[in-house]
Amino acid sequence: MKNFWNFLRSKVFLINIGLALLAIVVLSVIALQWLKRSTNHGEFIEVPDLSKLSVMEMRGVIEDANLRYEVLDSANFNPDYPRFSIIEQDPPAGNKVKENRKIYITVNPSGYKKVTVPNIIQVTQRNAESMLRAVGLDVERITYIDELGKDMVYYIRYKGKTINPGDKIQKTSKIELVCGNGTITGQAKVKADSE
Repeated sequence: MKNFWNFLRSKVFLINIGLALLAIVVLSVIALQWLKRSTNHGEFIEVPDLSKLSVMEMRGVIEDANLRYEVLDSANFNPDYPRFSIIEQDPPAGNKVKENRKIYITVNPSGYKKVTVPNIIQVTQRNAESMLRAVGLDVERITYIDELGKDMVYYIRYKGKTINPGDKIQKTSKIELVCGNGTITGQAKVKADSE
């Protein structure tokens, strides 16, 4: 045990401890410098504003800024932006990021997606309008015909042509409802009376 304590106080042991501490300090400084260079510590790039740029224009801007990009699924059509232009980006414009950071972008599709026309035949006009609004369609006008069911939908028209429930048309399309006015024609009335 006495030899062990003598060794701990010896010059050789103290020199070895000093060299080991010096090696740790030197290696730490080298590692920190390498990390600083490889991660561009303190160097940031401002994210450019990609809003309303076409995909080709966006690619050029991203490459010039030494960034990368990934296109996410297209969102719902936004009429305020040109078709196939950038409508969203993450991170937003003006944020500071590292070089080679990936920017996630969302592209405006070519138009509204298509929706299925609900079955509104033999449904009241009021309920039919609610059902159409629920799927993203608008009623442009209501036309009345001589039919017994007052305000009952008998036909659906889109751009002047009759369409059927289940048909697909573009969201936000304006359609026409053809409803009964509560009266029946003379021939139909005679037939109804004879029954």
